[in-house]
Amino acid sequence: MGREHHSHTDGDHNHGGAGHQHETSDKKRVLIAAILTGGFMVAEIIGGMLTGSLALLADAGHMFTDAIALALAWYAFHLADKPATGRHTYGYGRVKTLVAYTNGLAIFLVAIWICYEAWQRFQVPAPILGGPMLVVAILGLVVNVASFVILHGGSRESLNMRGALLHVLGDLLGSLAAIVAALIILATGWTPIDPILSVLVAVLILSTAWSLMRAAAHVLLEGTPAGLDRDMIVQDLQTAIKGIRDIHHVHLWSIDGARSMATLHASLMDGLDAHIAVDAIKHRLLTKHGISHATVEIEFDRRAEDGRSRDQVRGVTSQPRHLH
Repeated sequence: MGREHHSHTDGDHNHGGAGHQHETSDKKRVLIAAILTGGFMVAEIIGGMLTGSLALLADAGHMFTDAIALALAWYAFHLADKPATGRHTYGYGRVKTLVAYTNGLAIFLVAIWICYEAWQRFQVPAPILGGPMLVVAILGLVVNVASFVILHGGSRESLNMRGALLHVLGDLLGSLAAIVAALIILATGWTPIDPILSVLVAVLILSTAWSLMRAAAHVLLEGTPAGLDRDMIVQDLQTAIKGIRDIHHVHLWSIDGARSMATLHASLMDGLDAHIAVDAIKHRLLTKHGISHATVEIEFDRRAEDGRSRDQVRGVTSQPRHLH
């Protein structure tokens, strides 16, 4: 008869406590970066319009989408603090992944807009005031560096933080491009450098945006978390824990890209206590593979690939018992 054991290990609670502290810190970092970005965005839009610089306007476009993206990232962290409910039994942690995917998509759209505007500038060159452009670009660089430093101290595992950091990185590169363009214009008067560097920045951030979108989509599709190998985990459990006949129906996924989860069926040899087996499996998953939340269904007689028990094979329906 199958018995399903579903519980969090002690390590899960500890991990959750540490994870909550990280998320609280990340939440504050994102809020500060959003305020800095949104505040300077207005100055950069005005500077771009007055100087005629596409590089400044492109960077302002970055900062506009980034201010919104950072605000969404902050709100995602805010939602993640809410407890699980009967309607959302896993809580709202996946909202952070959804926002990360949206941020990556937004960067793609901004990059396409920059390339379009650059092509227009090549067709109809516009005069650019290099001096004011340089001043605004330097101020923008200072703000972007401050935001980048603040966000860079956050969690490396959070896709939401990666998305926020990517936006600020795009702004930082945009400011550098605007500074270089301003210096070249002041020295030579060659204005085409402005749209050229704008396109270069767009291309540089596209690959990173694509990487973020792929990672976020993988989590949303409940793919196997990076660094985990299902077949290797099965082999490890069957080798490390005596009395296990077979491990099957293994599923690995993550809610937010940071915390890995698993469900599996374990067929045991006669004489092995189910509770001892479950504790051993959970402990091995946590300490060896970093999986802190696991659901384990125990079977003592597996007669078919679908995991039916002896009673079910004989035509008698047997309901699994849930032990917490």
